[in-house]
Amino acid sequence: GPYEIENVRVESLAVYTNNPIAGAMRGFGVPQVAFAHESQMDILAEGLGIDPLEIRRINAMRPESVTATGQVLGESVGLLEALDAVEPHYREAMEEWKKGPRRPYTARGVGLGAMWYGIGNTGVRNPSTVKVQLDERGRVVLYIGAADMGQGSTTVLVQMASETLGISPEEMEVVIADTGLTPDAGASSASRQTYISGNALVRACRKLSETLLEEASRLMGLPRGELVLRGGNVVSKEKPERRVSLAELAALAKERGVSLEFEGHFDPETTPLDPSTGQGIPYATYSFACQMAQVEVDLLTGQVEVRRIVAAHDVGKAINPKGVVGQIRGGVAMGVGFALMEEFLPGSTRSFKDYHIPTAADMPEVIPIIVESSEPTGPFGAKGVGEPALIPTAPAILNAIADALGERIYALPATLERVCEASIRAGWPKMGKGGGPR
Repeated sequence: GPYEIENVRVESLAVYTNNPIAGAMRGFGVPQVAFAHESQMDILAEGLGIDPLEIRRINAMRPESVTATGQVLGESVGLLEALDAVEPHYREAMEEWKKGPRRPYTARGVGLGAMWYGIGNTGVRNPSTVKVQLDERGRVVLYIGAADMGQGSTTVLVQMASETLGISPEEMEVVIADTGLTPDAGASSASRQTYISGNALVRACRKLSETLLEEASRLMGLPRGELVLRGGNVVSKEKPERRVSLAELAALAKERGVSLEFEGHFDPETTPLDPSTGQGIPYATYSFACQMAQVEVDLLTGQVEVRRIVAAHDVGKAINPKGVVGQIRGGVAMGVGFALMEEFLPGSTRSFKDYHIPTAADMPEVIPIIVESSEPTGPFGAKGVGEPALIPTAPAILNAIADALGERIYALPATLERVCEASIRAGWPKMGKGGGPR
């Protein structure tokens, strides 16, 4: 987990089963492990008599923490800030909401879940290439091979190009994921496109920017350092009325045989994990988060109602804050399903009649909080949030259920049957009307 704990012993067991092979799921193995380590953190907190938030704060990774693989983290480690952002909501929920009036035979609980997530592929080459061109019309054309599946990568990349070139997004054209025209940007997975393709794009745009400023310097007779790209023109810093349009520069470059087409390439600096020692640098940067869940459990039916999720996510720098909020809300929705209802049972789960997924009616109130701890190696300080948005949700919900019942569930999802079994183990039938295990 996202902690630096000196005294740890881990025993792992690989189990060969006859289940169907696994497929891709948002988070690629991290949501499952996060459920385990966040359950353990709450178990440790209870055993030591420490507040669940405080035990996380004491052990949280921070700049210059050393990971289990021997990697020394840089300055973009926003877990403490995420914990701080969630704390006011957590204290209010524990001290007021949890003790407030509730329906008969229900119990309320509050839980936390934290996570870290490596951006990009694990310890292997992970390159992206992006092309940018100023065409003969003076229009900037971006050639981006990254597939946008709705996560908003195209919007974010266009914003980066706009900022680098001083041109509004409306004045650009984008060619997306055309194998005949766009360079290989790698897969849209591992929450990698903002960080990796973003870096590649910025590098390509900077090459174009430098060439345009040099050509404008020659045309205008002004020193290169006195010029800046602004509003689709190259403008003199001291005399803004002196300017030349990109269309003019495109024509000049064509006459002079100067290419205005550039590629940018980026591959994060990682190393494979040593098979003997497990040491190495699997990721160049990590995202961090903490979420809090408030739940109400029906002790008669096992129904769990998630009332609120507070989600604080360290994204480095939010290039598009609305997009970040959208990712967080979508991740929470998937996390609710993972926590409470989505279960594949070979032989009996045959359709969506059996495999339940959340609807709008199942969604709790979501309070997204953007935490920014600028990543020095990221484009404009950005990292990624696509998969991290999902990871802490189920751990927070299951810890909240355990807080409500006084009994822990060790398997996902927390179905009606599992919740009822936990309620019975906690001895709630012996309580009076309107009560619960506490």
